Amino acid sequence: MNPITKIEHLGIAVKDIEKANRLYEQLLGVAPYKQEEVESEAVITSFFKVGESKIELLASTSDEGPIGKFIAKKGEGIHHIAFDVDDIEKELDRLEKEGFQVINKVPKKGADNKLVAFLHPKSTNGVLIELCQEIN
Repeated sequence: MNPITKIEHLGIAVKDIEKANRLYEQLLGVAPYKQEEVESEAVITSFFKVGESKIELLASTSDEGPIGKFIAKKGEGIHHIAFDVDDIEKELDRLEKEGFQVINKVPKKGADNKLVAFLHPKSTNGVLIELCQEIN
């Protein structure tokens, strides 16, 4: 069985969540199915379904949060690719043994009822990778 089951979502950093919501509603022809704040990450998220995958819009609630810093450095745009996994702890262990730099050795609660952990872009050709596991 493949340890990574699918692309779960693409994370897109935006300055204005409402403006971005309107743009993606026009682009995709549907409204976001969920919007929530993740205080621990200083971010407001909106999720759009696109087939079996999702688009996650991320707007910072603080210039010092990860998304605020990302936008200040790189501007709006793709922030990360998230992959769905069945066992996040097992995957983190496997990937670390394969030489990937793990940012979160212990998964944390993220948006959309997920446990999440990240791999550092320095070990993934410049792309921030998120691993996601549904919380049962």
